[in-house]
Amino acid sequence: MSQTSNIGQDFAHLLPTQGKWKEDISRWLAEDVPSFDIGGFVVGDDIKTATLWCKESGVLSGVPFAQEVFNQVGVSAEWHFKEGVHIDVSKEASKKIAVATIKGSARKILLAERTALNILARASGVATESYEIVSLARKAGYKGIIAGTRKTTPGFRAVEKYSMIVGGADPHRYDLSSMVMLKDNHVWSTGSISAAVKAARSVAGFSTKIEVEVRSAEEADEAIEAGADIIMLDNFKGKELETVAIGLRSKWQNTPHNFLLECSGGLRKENIESFLNQHIDIYSTSAIHQGTPVIDFSLKIEY
Repeated sequence: MSQTSNIGQDFAHLLPTQGKWKEDISRWLAEDVPSFDIGGFVVGDDIKTATLWCKESGVLSGVPFAQEVFNQVGVSAEWHFKEGVHIDVSKEASKKIAVATIKGSARKILLAERTALNILARASGVATESYEIVSLARKAGYKGIIAGTRKTTPGFRAVEKYSMIVGGADPHRYDLSSMVMLKDNHVWSTGSISAAVKAARSVAGFSTKIEVEVRSAEEADEAIEAGADIIMLDNFKGKELETVAIGLRSKWQNTPHNFLLECSGGLRKENIESFLNQHIDIYSTSAIHQGTPVIDFSLKIEY
């Protein structure tokens, strides 16, 4: 078993003891049983033991969310692997590995089953894709940040952002309130990059970073001069990206205003080696969380 870069960290400590994420779990459970639980009636409250199996290699993620599912229905869960571990089932004759043992009423185990498995499957898929892309970036020699985006699934953002971190990627801004990102629509609505940055800075305060999306070196110059903290070079590729980045570093090297360069758009596992260059501080990509494959889990009651 290998582990993501945050070795020894307990990712569950990121989550508040109370809050919306626990309310989400309650809502997801209610969504799955909106009226009668006939299957629960069939099996009753006999105490059973079940095994939660991982049936596909990947990074285990989503454990505190799945644990909250078990907590809310009233069954116990003993986890056999630390979150963030890469589980390799390829060496197992059965092609599956037990990741947790669940004990409690048969009815309650089955009440939790699908919601917990869906969370783990999706969360582990995001963590695995994040882990693989970051690993490829490091193998290619890139030392900067690989980040996700805000293109998350409505209602599932906390799990997906959390899983990017578990997989070793940067989650980027969490929501519209976390950081100011001025994109083309903001600029067009205000008339200029300078006007948009000035308006944002007037209310954002010193503690909030301002990022500006630009489509040319000239727009990047305007954003830097206006005081933007991060310059997003949108859909620049290959040699053009490197040339623009080097030119901006050279032109503004003596300015007292520090800025970061971010590239967004097009980065995938298939093109990562040709895409990266060391003059870019951050590469952001939705490929680590949008449309990623899931990791297969199952739950079986012992008999």
